[in-house]
Amino acid sequence: MRSARVALLLVSCVALVTVTIVTVAHLSAPYVAPVSAQQRAAPPLPDEVMMPPAVTLTGLRGKPAVINFWASWCDSCREEAPGLERLAMALRGHVAWVGVDWNDSLSGGRQFISTYHWSFPVLRDANGVAGEEYGVRGLPSTFLLDAKGTIVSTLLGPQTAGDIQAALTKQALWP
Repeated sequence: MRSARVALLLVSCVALVTVTIVTVAHLSAPYVAPVSAQQRAAPPLPDEVMMPPAVTLTGLRGKPAVINFWASWCDSCREEAPGLERLAMALRGHVAWVGVDWNDSLSGGRQFISTYHWSFPVLRDANGVAGEEYGVRGLPSTFLLDAKGTIVSTLLGPQTAGDIQAALTKQALWP
């Protein structure tokens, strides 16, 4: 009887570890929302500028754009930040890049921009209104816009430069 309980406990522990590993692997993988669920005009961007120049959707039209919502308190945002700067520099002139500091303190956002040496425009969404209009449910969230200002892809969670380049290529926004 005792050996049956030990065996049951051992099987339960193995099952729990397996479920935990599968869940962590699934949650840490980059997620791309289904394209059909997101083809819509991009909502307006916030007005407050943290890193010039000021950016509007009208000003972005004519070339593809990457809009990345982040916050200084977000660990995953810190994870992807260095790659975002490198990719923004590599795509400069071909793909517009905008960061949006979402629901964050001004000092935290400024420190984040300084720490990661971001050189692309960054706007501030202090009250989260723009993020709500975009459908931000977690951070980081990255939206790919075509040259007409239509959201054609949504990337949820931390992305590598390769993830974003692949999504841009898949949507025919980058060669």
